[in-house]
Amino acid sequence: MDNLPEEVAPEINADYADANLHGQHWEKRSFTDCDFTEADLRELVTAGCTFTRCDFTRTDLGESKHTATAFRQCTFDRTVLTRSSFSSCSLMGSNFVDCVLRPITFTEVDFTLASFVRAPLHDLKLGGQRFRETNLSETDLRNTDLSQADLMGARLLDAKLEGADLRGAKLDANGLRQAKLAGALIDVEQAIAFAAAYGLVVS
Repeated sequence: MDNLPEEVAPEINADYADANLHGQHWEKRSFTDCDFTEADLRELVTAGCTFTRCDFTRTDLGESKHTATAFRQCTFDRTVLTRSSFSSCSLMGSNFVDCVLRPITFTEVDFTLASFVRAPLHDLKLGGQRFRETNLSETDLRNTDLSQADLMGARLLDAKLEGADLRGAKLDANGLRQAKLAGALIDVEQAIAFAAAYGLVVS
């Protein structure tokens, strides 16, 4: 019989504050209400892990790689995420405040109900990502590729979308009215929705 990897028990309320976990590989691990404040998680690799309501305040996650991992309702406050990548991940309900995000790679990520208020997300490739009901108020999305992204219900008050590629993206009329869209690339269907949002009649 093949030797199977030992299953790691779920961790609840574990204290990893200030821990040095540099370069570790975690697979199918589960963390709930755990504290990773100021931990060194550089080059961390996760696959199929779940983090629920975990605190990553001032944590260094630089050059980390995450595949099919969920970060649900987690706190990222002044977190370092430079050169990190997220593929087929969920960041549902997580809150990002004053984080170091660039450069960063997102592929097939679900940001539903997450918050990126005033975050610097300009010039990134975010096409096809799910931003349903995400708080993007005052977020800098200038020249960002958001083509085919799902932005239904997203809060876009004063979001900077100048020069962004929005072609094929799902947007509601309210979002179009709230954002700064000068120079953004849109398709015909979006142009009609934009006109309707301002009470214009297209004939």
